[in-house]
Amino acid sequence: MAVTRDGYAATGEMPVYQIHSPTSIMSQGVVVTASSNNLHSPQIMAEEATRKREIRLLKNREAARECRRKKKEYVKCLENRVAVLEKQNKTLIEELKALKDLYCHKTE
Repeated sequence: MAVTRDGYAATGEMPVYQIHSPTSIMSQGVVVTASSNNLHSPQIMAEEATRKREIRLLKNREAARECRRKKKEYVKCLENRVAVLEKQNKTLIEELKALKDLYCHKTE
């Protein structure tokens, strides 16, 4: 029995093989479907891996940029809150001093 490759099927993706049997005059056309890994050469697989890596790195960069932006916004909100609380604390301290002075003058 001999197997010869006659070209590609009508779709252009799957190779067509002819199986020849020495005892029969007729040959059969067989379409062999190969997995996508077998159809790709090592170079194509390497290019695809490189492309996937670049896409992953790009997504990671964008996620990191967004994370840094959110962190900056969060820190800015905290700084604003600290400023408001410090101002409120200063006001309360002044009010306490005023009340202490008023109380001390009344007792005299």
